[in-house]
Amino acid sequence: MSYQTEFEEFYEEVKSSIQKGTFAKLTMAKTIGDTDLKNIFVRLRLLEDNTYDFAFNFRYKTEEVERFHSIEQTFLILSSYIKNPFQTALLFTTEKDLIFKVNKKNVASLTEQLPTFKHASDVMLEMVEKKIV
Repeated sequence: MSYQTEFEEFYEEVKSSIQKGTFAKLTMAKTIGDTDLKNIFVRLRLLEDNTYDFAFNFRYKTEEVERFHSIEQTFLILSSYIKNPFQTALLFTTEKDLIFKVNKKNVASLTEQLPTFKHASDVMLEMVEKKIV
């Protein structure tokens, strides 16, 4: 997997955006071929003990499934969907949008764009307010 280093860098940016309080959401998109799974949306979820994990929304052709995973599990889960079936992962923060892409030759790229979101997610804002991050 020649794209593993770039994906690790991408995920470090995910963790950094949480520490900075700028995380808005993460999305996996652009499938390879016609697949049943169309998108994965990842959002923060604040737990009762003032810790957090991630809420995954798996959007299929005919249904949506929600699952919850720790920050450590999230990296493994997301990386397992690269090229199987997703070519792109997008991190949305209030500072920038970071786009991870992998092509047919397994060559990855990271691209920064101006931020889509002006405000962090509501959960992120609550975490900052409670000084959880």
